[in-house]
Amino acid sequence: MLESMGALTGSPWIYAVVALSVLLDVFLPVLPSGVLVITAATAAAAGTTSVAAGSAGEVPQVPSLLALILSAATASVLGDLVAYRLAWRGGDRLDRAIARSRRLTTAQERLGATLGRGGGILVVIARFAPAGRSVVSLGAGAAHRKVKEFLPWSALAGVAWAGYSVGLGYFGGQWLGTTWLGTAVSVLALFVAGALAAYLMRRPGAAAATSATAPAAASAPKTS
Repeated sequence: MLESMGALTGSPWIYAVVALSVLLDVFLPVLPSGVLVITAATAAAAGTTSVAAGSAGEVPQVPSLLALILSAATASVLGDLVAYRLAWRGGDRLDRAIARSRRLTTAQERLGATLGRGGGILVVIARFAPAGRSVVSLGAGAAHRKVKEFLPWSALAGVAWAGYSVGLGYFGGQWLGTTWLGTAVSVLALFVAGALAAYLMRRPGAAAATSATAPAAASAPKTS
């Protein structure tokens, strides 16, 4: 995989590709944005190893880890805001679509109660869960939650996810070698974090606590 992406990871275009993938996966969660970030970070580890070993020939161009984190995190926040605004303006059609989805309805109720209590850590956890980012961003917009309640947590979630993904790729490449095995282990670690995040979002205890606070959150004024 690294060989097939060699030209891309050695080009500044890698940041644009990563940003576009992360931006769009709030609408298309099947996009492998996390895998792409890990692969680029693994390529950075490969380049760093080559330079440290004093390999002969031209020094390879490798992605900057900081630039990878910034591009992925920025695109994550922008994607969240686009989904949030679209859901905010969605009107009755979106409300009916959410009402038909038990998952979206539950997430909207939980998110409203959690943000109302200042516990927006749910936004951070959801960023790691499969499709959790989509559910939370759309739910916050459809519930007309305040931007100041949602945006800081979205930014924290984007930085945490981007830093974790880049760290997995880079340190996996350093410790396990820049081969398919190192990349696969890093991707597996990302999926494990996603499974844990999905479990935390579905905990019966969290759902019960939300049910008790949802009426109070529903009665709060909704302003932009």
